[in-house]
Amino acid sequence: MNLNPEFIKSAPKWSDCPEPNKPEYAFIGRSNVGKSSLINMLAQRKDLAKTSGTPGKTQLLNIFSMDESWYLTDLPGYGYAKVSKVKRGQFEKMITNYLTQRPNLINTFVLIDCRIPPQKIDLEFMEWLGENQIPFSMVFTKIDKISSTALQKALLNYRKEMLKTWESMPQIFTTSASGRIGRMELLNYITHLNEELKGKF
Repeated sequence: MNLNPEFIKSAPKWSDCPEPNKPEYAFIGRSNVGKSSLINMLAQRKDLAKTSGTPGKTQLLNIFSMDESWYLTDLPGYGYAKVSKVKRGQFEKMITNYLTQRPNLINTFVLIDCRIPPQKIDLEFMEWLGENQIPFSMVFTKIDKISSTALQKALLNYRKEMLKTWESMPQIFTTSASGRIGRMELLNYITHLNEELKGKF
């Protein structure tokens, strides 16, 4: 599936995003979760989203046009300590406003490193999405780095943790940017949602 990805713009706030005339899908996660690598894998372009060894590289809302029919938005990561409190507060406000105000946002993909036990920051963020009725899916990254048994255990741990407060689990994807795993599952899901939205944009 060739998406003809195209960088549209970097916006400092949601109101600077392009006209909301296409379905939009946001990608977010803790710093170093492999978000840029995953976006590049989806787009089949090495340099679409800027990857970096330094957490917190994405500091704006980066919007890409995919297949000329939907937008992909790369959101700043959350949870990195290397920026000042003020800066962190600004990021949080920018992300919160975008997620609650952007009218054409269809789904938010929350990226989680499958090698790390359930983190309070991820659980609280998903809790917040639920409270604000923002549809989201969980995307486990870097699955090539652990065995399939360890992956099943990690998914089970998350399930156990989340079902303490959730009635049911959101849609879950397992991916590896370097192993090119999960690309079609994610894109088929987006295509399916876009089909359901036909005539709304």
